[in-house]
Amino acid sequence: MDEYLIIMRLDLITKAAQPSPEQMQVYMKQYQDWVGGIAAQNKFVGGKGLSTEGKVIKSGSAITDGPFAEIKESIAGFIIVKAKDFDEASGFANACPILRGPGNSVEVRKVVSVHNGG
Repeated sequence: MDEYLIIMRLDLITKAAQPSPEQMQVYMKQYQDWVGGIAAQNKFVGGKGLSTEGKVIKSGSAITDGPFAEIKESIAGFIIVKAKDFDEASGFANACPILRGPGNSVEVRKVVSVHNGG
């Protein structure tokens, strides 16, 4: 069984796109139910949310504020799941509740090791 990264993208910048506190409670419940369903299958590895603030470092050591605040579709967070193949991982991703929002997207990437040792 391999690990897959599910990257969640949505508009974290535009004020009008931000949910009310009540909506946020509903969305968090949907998210927790979604992750709970994956965990119940013993296929949830972990995950985190990400802040809207950050730094972008480019070749030549150029450091700028980021991440790309001019882009409405920001990476909001990610989870890692265990799956037998891309189809199974994509099935988990397709059920992600953020996909109910217009313009939101989810990306699935297989985790591969490029390091030797710990």
